[in-house]
Amino acid sequence: MKKDKEKVIDEVWTEDHVRSFLQVRAHDGSDTDFHMLLKAYQSMRASDFELFVQFFLGEGRNLDATGRDGRSVLQIVGEHRHGAEYAAILRSAGASA
Repeated sequence: MKKDKEKVIDEVWTEDHVRSFLQVRAHDGSDTDFHMLLKAYQSMRASDFELFVQFFLGEGRNLDATGRDGRSVLQIVGEHRHGAEYAAILRSAGASA
């Protein structure tokens, strides 16, 4: 039996695709900047995430925005085994929380 969808690995993202994450909105009352940044982290490879962070900051968005539990994306990423590269990207862009 054939699967309906094949898992895409190492998909090449265009700048427009990366930039499209600036349109992501929370549906649970979470801070928009937090939600947008978290979804980008969860969806992108580090190189694409780094580009996204540049676009994110270019729109004057807040890298230190927090979720409903009071944690920032940097704090969440720091807890993940493979999050070190993403955390470094956030810190070098000015995230502090």
